[in-house]
Amino acid sequence: MNKVIVIISLFNQAACIRKVIDKKSNRSIMLKIFISILFTVFMYEGIAICNPLSPEISNGVDASQWIKEHFAKGVVPPFSFVYGGKKSDNFIKTWKYSAETLKSTNPNVEENVYSYSDKQSGLVLKCTVTCFNDFNAVEWVLNFINTSGKNTPIIEKTEVIDYSFISEEKGAFILHRAKGSNAERSDFQPIDEKMQVGKSIYMTPNGGRSSDNTAFPFFNIEMPGQQGIMVAVGWTGKWYADVSQPNENTISLKSGMDRMKLTLYPDEEIRTPKICLLFWKGEDRMVGHNQFRQFILAHHSRKIDGHFAELPLAAGISRGGPSPCHEFTCLTESYAVATIERSKQFGIVPEVCWVDAGWFNGVDGRWFDVGNWTVDENRFPNGLKPVSDAAHAAGAKFLLWFEPERVCKGTMIEKEHPEWLLEYQVTKEKDDLYRNNTYLFDLGNTDARLWLTNYISDFIKKEGVDYYRQDFNAPYFRLDPEDSWKMKEKPDRVGISEIRYMEGLYAFWDSLLVRFPKLIIDNCASGGRRIDLESVSRSSPLWRSDYGYGEPDGYQNHAYGLNFYLPLHGTGLFNSSTYDFRSSMSASMGLFWDIHSSGSSIPQMQKCMSDFKRLRPYYYGDYYPLTGTENLLRDDEWLAYQLNRPEQRDGIIMSFRRKNCNEKSLIVKLRGLEPKESYELIDEDTHIKITKMGEELMKGFTLTLNEKQGSLLIWYKKMS
Repeated sequence: MNKVIVIISLFNQAACIRKVIDKKSNRSIMLKIFISILFTVFMYEGIAICNPLSPEISNGVDASQWIKEHFAKGVVPPFSFVYGGKKSDNFIKTWKYSAETLKSTNPNVEENVYSYSDKQSGLVLKCTVTCFNDFNAVEWVLNFINTSGKNTPIIEKTEVIDYSFISEEKGAFILHRAKGSNAERSDFQPIDEKMQVGKSIYMTPNGGRSSDNTAFPFFNIEMPGQQGIMVAVGWTGKWYADVSQPNENTISLKSGMDRMKLTLYPDEEIRTPKICLLFWKGEDRMVGHNQFRQFILAHHSRKIDGHFAELPLAAGISRGGPSPCHEFTCLTESYAVATIERSKQFGIVPEVCWVDAGWFNGVDGRWFDVGNWTVDENRFPNGLKPVSDAAHAAGAKFLLWFEPERVCKGTMIEKEHPEWLLEYQVTKEKDDLYRNNTYLFDLGNTDARLWLTNYISDFIKKEGVDYYRQDFNAPYFRLDPEDSWKMKEKPDRVGISEIRYMEGLYAFWDSLLVRFPKLIIDNCASGGRRIDLESVSRSSPLWRSDYGYGEPDGYQNHAYGLNFYLPLHGTGLFNSSTYDFRSSMSASMGLFWDIHSSGSSIPQMQKCMSDFKRLRPYYYGDYYPLTGTENLLRDDEWLAYQLNRPEQRDGIIMSFRRKNCNEKSLIVKLRGLEPKESYELIDEDTHIKITKMGEELMKGFTLTLNEKQGSLLIWYKKMS
């Protein structure tokens, strides 16, 4: 006890000395070491205190220190749950506590496991916390484990984050978020909402897919004092987030599974969604967005040979055809190989040759009747290997479409393994063919998942697949996975089906990536309806929306909104015009033009492909919207954005004057430049060059287009 009193006395004296030194702006290294030692002693003794070296929220947050303070012994952690009718805040400090540091191969990453154990019931909660020192970010996930021989009391209302951030600065809290994907022009539309005391904003997606229509699991909480928190949820199912402002200085965040109220059986374990916080401080909220974009590239993107996997310029090697053809149902081996050969002839070989739906044996030849993952031997008598071989011989990779989670009646899987299928609620509507004739493949069933993993792995190896494209067309067939999960559950096991399903999905993808170190997973769920922190860590959406194939202004909107959070995504290009190409420009592009048509322009196709490869590196840089977040859906407006590469000291400006816009000019304020340096700007179309100072460009630069539905691409670079 005396030791503790002495330490407290020394600690208080050190804190006072620190205040004096801070006022003189002359920090003492020795004092820092001394205080850090004292803080470590306190942590060792299990006493919860605030380190005086830890900056207050008004001065920015140090993620590493934040973890030490909020996951310490004797401290209520920043998550909560209700166990046996009691909230964890009231008992968590009485549970047995332990901390373990895990080894990390990345010097910028620290990982710890904090365990909380209830001796009475045998429930153990493990919180795995990861700190990313290079980005001032922290993320964690919870695992509940029943170590007893009997069922646990009910676990419910699990909030993976339940925390209030307090600002010493006065001012407004603003929630910057986005709409999810719903095959609409407004997909990923930015939403900026000024918080109010007593106001709560609740976000959750439709039907069981993480970015379906009503919510998007990435957002930015802007706080007073030019600072804020980028938030990401890692859960490819139905998550929720509740942001509220209880008083003038506080913003509260709660997030977790939308449905969870269950008991754990003996020796059973479950995981929760993952939460990520990236603390930022800077002149405005785009500082946070750009730090987060780079964080995603560094720590949550597919790595091949130690580097993030650059997304491809892909091309469909056949699409459509005369009636009754649909999608790729009329594609044959000879036609596919001939298309690749024709691409070689004209110098337009893509980086990836793309074969979408319809290559398999559907029911009555229909591409959407999935469940037979066997190659249609009438059209591909030698399998798909001759097609992938032709792509590889041309210097391209091979992408193939699958939809393993939806299974139709009468298919191989339904006949051989009906025990692996979850039913949907049968409707009384006679014309509801899809719902009444379709099942959900249960990835939560271990036997089913292992069978699928082995089957798809063997298929990938045999047929020479480089890109595995996984689709999940639930809404078009009125099938939400949430419905199936609910039907399987008991009253005391609410949420267990979804948990097991998500665990199975991640295990399936992870197994493929381990078995095929250079494999890329393309995540398509009726467009971008499954985009979240966990999914982007394993895959990328090469087709981010099913909205109006080729409608350019909608594609501009999608890129504009999604670029706030993610650098890696793509869409299709159906017309090789300059306006269409620039509207579709992203980190990835799928070319779905007809190279056999007499109306096609080979030189224009060649230019599009060349321009894409020149532009692609800029989409990994910093992003700045130049036309705000309002009126993005209108045809009488401009839309413009900037991509800046600080290290290369260059960038591009992409802008569009839409078809009903009467304004020939638009003034934009560029970002990320050095005010006292000169920049050379080049108009891609006129090749006119001008030189301007950085401060001039940042105060206002005029874009001019004489024609409606026109575009401008301007390159800039700092002059030596």
